[in-house]
Amino acid sequence: MKPAYALDIFENLRWGPKTLPQSFDTPGAFISILLKNVFTLAGLILLVLLIFGGLTFIIGAGSGDPKKAEQAKTTITNSLIGFLIIFTSYFIIQIIELLTGLFIL
Repeated sequence: MKPAYALDIFENLRWGPKTLPQSFDTPGAFISILLKNVFTLAGLILLVLLIFGGLTFIIGAGSGDPKKAEQAKTTITNSLIGFLIIFTSYFIIQIIELLTGLFIL
């Protein structure tokens, strides 16, 4: 018998021989978990791209190579455009939740 204060962190994980339909009650539950993880992953990728673009810009400007500086500007611009797309999709999901009363996220 386990002590009352013991915390089993693995008891809520859904690992093992379960199939996907056994792990999630509805397709909506799977989509909700998937969307949360996608938004988190997109934020981490944005952070990495902004750091990479900023460092590349600093290195390119310091070495006097305009081609590297332009490539860094493109990387930063594209990562911010991607962030805008992700933010807009999150905003649209929030509007859908408000209009329909469905809980997506």
